[in-house]
Amino acid sequence: MQRKELKMNRNLIEYLLYALYAPNAGAVSIENPAVSPSDSDSSSFLDASSLSFAHEIKKFMDEIPGGFLIYRAQGEGEILYANKTVLHIFNCDTMDEFRVLTGNTFRGLVYGEDRESVEASIREQIVHSHFDLDYVEYRIIQKGGAVRWVEDYGHFVHSDLIGDLFYVFMADTTNKRQFQIEERNALLKEKLLKERLLQTQIDEYDKELKVIHQEHLRRLEVIEGLSVNYESILYANLNTDRILPYRLSSRTQPQFGKTLEFRSFRWFTENYIQTWVWPEDRAAMRQALDPEYIRQKLSGSRTFYVNYRVQMEEELQYLQLRIAKVGQQDELSRIVLGTRRVDEEVRYEMEQKKIFEDALSHARLANISKNTFLSNMSHDMRTPLNAINGFTALAQNHINDPEKLSEYLTKIQDAGAHLLNLINEILEISRMESGIIQTEESDCCLSVLLEGIQKALLPKAESRNITLSLNISGLEHTDVHMDQGKLKQILLCLVDNALNYTPEEGHVRIIASEQTGAASNHAFYQFCVEDDGIGIESQYLERIFEPFERIRNTTQSGVHGTGLGLTVARQLAEAMDGTIEVESTRGKGSCFTASFHFCFQEPDEAQPESPLDSLLTLLKGQKILLVDDNQINLEIESELLEDTGFSVELATDGSIAVEKVRVSAPGTFALILMDIQMPIMNGYEATQCIRGLTIPALSGIPIVALSANAFEEDRRMSIESGMNAHLAKPFEVDKLLEIMAHIFLHDSGFPS
Repeated sequence: MQRKELKMNRNLIEYLLYALYAPNAGAVSIENPAVSPSDSDSSSFLDASSLSFAHEIKKFMDEIPGGFLIYRAQGEGEILYANKTVLHIFNCDTMDEFRVLTGNTFRGLVYGEDRESVEASIREQIVHSHFDLDYVEYRIIQKGGAVRWVEDYGHFVHSDLIGDLFYVFMADTTNKRQFQIEERNALLKEKLLKERLLQTQIDEYDKELKVIHQEHLRRLEVIEGLSVNYESILYANLNTDRILPYRLSSRTQPQFGKTLEFRSFRWFTENYIQTWVWPEDRAAMRQALDPEYIRQKLSGSRTFYVNYRVQMEEELQYLQLRIAKVGQQDELSRIVLGTRRVDEEVRYEMEQKKIFEDALSHARLANISKNTFLSNMSHDMRTPLNAINGFTALAQNHINDPEKLSEYLTKIQDAGAHLLNLINEILEISRMESGIIQTEESDCCLSVLLEGIQKALLPKAESRNITLSLNISGLEHTDVHMDQGKLKQILLCLVDNALNYTPEEGHVRIIASEQTGAASNHAFYQFCVEDDGIGIESQYLERIFEPFERIRNTTQSGVHGTGLGLTVARQLAEAMDGTIEVESTRGKGSCFTASFHFCFQEPDEAQPESPLDSLLTLLKGQKILLVDDNQINLEIESELLEDTGFSVELATDGSIAVEKVRVSAPGTFALILMDIQMPIMNGYEATQCIRGLTIPALSGIPIVALSANAFEEDRRMSIESGMNAHLAKPFEVDKLLEIMAHIFLHDSGFPS
């Protein structure tokens, strides 16, 4: 009978597919609609009446309320037919939309994560039954992205005319699954409600079952009073000092033996405590099992518990004893006792408590460190501020004494530089703590960089009569590719730190060495900064790199600073995949070693650099467009530039600067100094507008950012906006001249 039905289904499918492939043909081959009757077996063609019947079948299948789908058994499962319900299930209006959505394959309509399991299920069901419909349930993705669940009743058939096929009855089961989920949640809710009503039910049972034998009642009260999760369940009457077991564990079984007879409650509890309870917990257990204590606890509550430990075969286990009151509300004699393992719960509690205590301790230490840091910083920042205010007053009082005036101005400048360094270190560590550290590698000459560091700090060393020496004899390859800005900052910090903690007549040595690595163009570079200063005690060595940590404050050490310099240096070194290590002996000195792997290059022929004097001579009288919205900045910067020999034109916003450049004649401005943060048009936008001008002589004017935004990402944003360089405030003419020398002497030549 099943074979006849399958044969009938196969013939109906062939009629249906014929109607699809040859909707207007008089007699067309199902296998190949393009083949004429003379080219194929006559059995593969249908006459007009059969064609009409095929169309009727298609109309019927199109309109049936359930989804119906036919696809090839080979390859990806090309879809040959899908009725309107299938299109509705996939939220498609036309068959073309359905083909685009699914790729016109069965694999394409199954949700990606379900394909493997669906195909395996279909194969398994086909192997076990050639006649029954196979059933699978899987997800699909509708047009629009919604995920739905469908159930699939399919069967494999073979047609001599069409080949191997699957025909499928499909229905959307999303709502059914949702109903099942809601039903399951309702059951869980009902279970929770029943648990909450359990205590009430115990009281009701006590009233309703007074006529039942007392033993039966006690058993029922035990069953209802405690959960099946308890390994030991016992019933006790405090008035009669009797205890009876209902469930025993390996720990409670020896006290009762095989007969499960009544025992003395006091005898049992003391024996159990002495035999099993961990010594440190015995006092608490004795208190919890004292009859008077039990009555006191249960007078205000239906139940209470105590956690304790037992020793089992070299393992310390955590148990919980729960005691519940049963019987009449006003009776405090009958109780149920239950014990259960709570190892995971207790250990989790202990872990959470340890985490909380550690976090609290860390927070307290951090708070103490920050409070100490702020206290020190208040002193360290007020010191240079006091110097600036004091020497400014002295300069005003001695305005006609050039020698004293020069001395006071120099000290004001030193105090300002120190204050700026303090602020820079605070901002740098704040930026690093937020995770913003970027490296930018470029070609660099190590000998030039190290000589520049020595030159920059030599005046400070000479002022304290400290010998600052540089040894680069250990370098074989000095031309390297790395982030020279960060390396310079690291070494400046280490050398400056050594100078701070080295007394007069002392020595600070910078030693650079190189070890060629396995790769042909890589080497391991070490930069050692040695001093014979005060040194560091061993217990402080690990703390000196921590933020907000200072071994001694400014007053004790006499050294002004944030205590953040070494923190900044180490984090910069780690950002460059390097390390900083320290060795120190109290009273003998310290050695900080910064180590890195750099890619080196064979040195090119030296290119002679034009001196700055030549630059000043050639640029004398050239006009600079100075753009800044702050009048004080404009006044200071314009006077410094004019004193250097430049002509200056001012603009108070980026939009004004763009207009001044647009209407100027080529060659009017040799350079533009551009602030970043301005109210109407910022420096980035203004630069992009200038670079977009159609006249090359105007759009190509060199632009240098002059901004209080001083971090590496700020410099990168300036370059990306079209600027030639980035100069951080406060404004220093010497640094500007170095940048101009690079622009005019190396990049674009002198302005005309």
